[in-house]
Order: sequence, then structure tokens, then C-alpha cells
Amino acid sequence: MPDRQPDAVDAFYAAWSRERPDLDLEAFPIIGRLSRFADLVQDKLDAVFAEHDLQSWEFDVLAALRRAGEPYELTPGELDRALLISSGTTTHRVQRLEQRGYVTRRRDEADRRVVRVRLTDAGREVQASAHAAHAANETRILAGLAPGERDALLGGLMALGRELGDVAPGTAPADATGMPGPTM
Repeated sequence: MPDRQPDAVDAFYAAWSRERPDLDLEAFPIIGRLSRFADLVQDKLDAVFAEHDLQSWEFDVLAALRRAGEPYELTPGELDRALLISSGTTTHRVQRLEQRGYVTRRRDEADRRVVRVRLTDAGREVQASAHAAHAANETRILAGLAPGERDALLGGLMALGRELGDVAPGTAPADATGMPGPTM
């Protein structure tokens, strides 16, 4: 590993190693950095969303609807699964975005029990503008990494995701036999 300047996690690791030599702290530098860097990255993402008068959760809902394709609508349950959040959270978020004029709610014509959340023209416009800035921001965040470093980071993160059971929304993780489990 090349020489580098110690960071905040190095200082915490040194302190814990001194204070608790009885603990196995091998994972601490990795988990500590994942946690710290998630916060640092989120701060950079939030700054760009704020330039578009959005919070990150608002962008996430608008992006999920846009990703759905025309007519850019989903049911609240589909939004739950797309965003990995609870139905109560979805209801609150949809209400807030509806108040801002970014989404509408309507009853499904074929089944009046079903509600559909649709992106409005204003919602599409703000999502498109914020998305372009967001993509450029993500590129800036990783610009200091060489291509090989980005590839290694992605590979490591994907391996960790598999170990943690991360799967695409709407799919079920495999059980111990390697067979998909029940969907949620």
C-alpha cells in the first residue's frame, strides 16, 4: 500500500487498538470507512439535490417513477419495492411530492381499489435536470480514482453486497442451497 496521510478512521482504529487490545478489530478499518464514506458521499449528493430544491428522498421517488418508463407511474406498493421502504413512508413521501406538484395520484380505471402515482410534467422536468447534475456529481466524486482502482472498488463492493444478501428489488435472495427464496 502506498504511503498515505492518516484519516479519521486510522485515528479511531489506533485508539481502539490501544484501549481494547482484546478485541479483533480487523474489520474496523473497512466497516469504519464504509460508514464514514457513505456520510461523506451523501453530503456531496445532497448538495447537488439542494441546488434543484430537492431532498435526496424526493429525487429517489421521482427517479423511480421515471425509471418505470411511460407513463411514468407506479402503485404505492411498487414504489415501496423500488425504494426499499415501508408503505407508511411511501404514503408520506407521495403526499409531499403531490403538494409540490411533482406527482399525481389517481385510481386505476380497471380496478378502482388500486391507486397509481404518476410523475407530472413538472416532476419530469425537475428530475431530468437534477439527474443530469447528479450523474456529473457522481463522476466528480470518483474522478480521483484510477480506472483500476474504480474496478477494484466496484468488485469489492459487489462481493460485500453478495455476502450481505443484497439483491435487486423484486427478487429474492438465494437460500443456503442456492435456490431463490420467497419474494416479499
